[in-house]
Amino acid sequence: MKTYKYITIFIAICTSLLFVQCTDADDSDNIIGLVTCDDGLQNGDEEGIDCGGTICEACVGIVDFSGTYVQEDQMGRPGINTVFGTSGMKDSFNTTIPSSMGAAFQSSFETKLLGLNPAYTSNALGLDAATFTTVLANDVLWVAETGTTTYFNGTEILTGRNLTDDVIDVSLLLIFGGPAGTDNPTLTSDFVSANDVTFSSSFPYVANPN
Repeated sequence: MKTYKYITIFIAICTSLLFVQCTDADDSDNIIGLVTCDDGLQNGDEEGIDCGGTICEACVGIVDFSGTYVQEDQMGRPGINTVFGTSGMKDSFNTTIPSSMGAAFQSSFETKLLGLNPAYTSNALGLDAATFTTVLANDVLWVAETGTTTYFNGTEILTGRNLTDDVIDVSLLLIFGGPAGTDNPTLTSDFVSANDVTFSSSFPYVANPN
């Protein structure tokens, strides 16, 4: 009888052990080694919550920032590199950090400016050739935390950019327009009409084509 009793107790203990689950406190009681793609947790080799890794679907909207990145292009002010970049210089311009751009490119930009407009003295901002090309060579889009946001409104320049700002016309005006902005009227615009379709109010804020 005692033998049967001990066997029964032994079986009961073994049976109960079969239902014991080891848990990982960091995974909020998720079973170690068991990864499911619908438990609301990021576990196993998931790259996000219930996505990515070896068994779950790819994560949507999660950018992988691992690895080494190389700057390939910059266009704080569209057209600057295209207009003022000389042959063989565009690639180096695109990979130069903004704080080093002025020293690296201002001189060649000034030469190009005076080649485009030999009569240049100053522009609508009152900037002489050296000062203007110093601004141009540092190809970043400045943003004013307070005040007017504009690419150029006749007074402020590069304090930001509105969707409706005509970047190319502004650039041409400052290159060819002279101190009053009235010189060379055939060169101060690309004569492309302003956008007449309402821009979207959500990203990427584009307008439907005409």
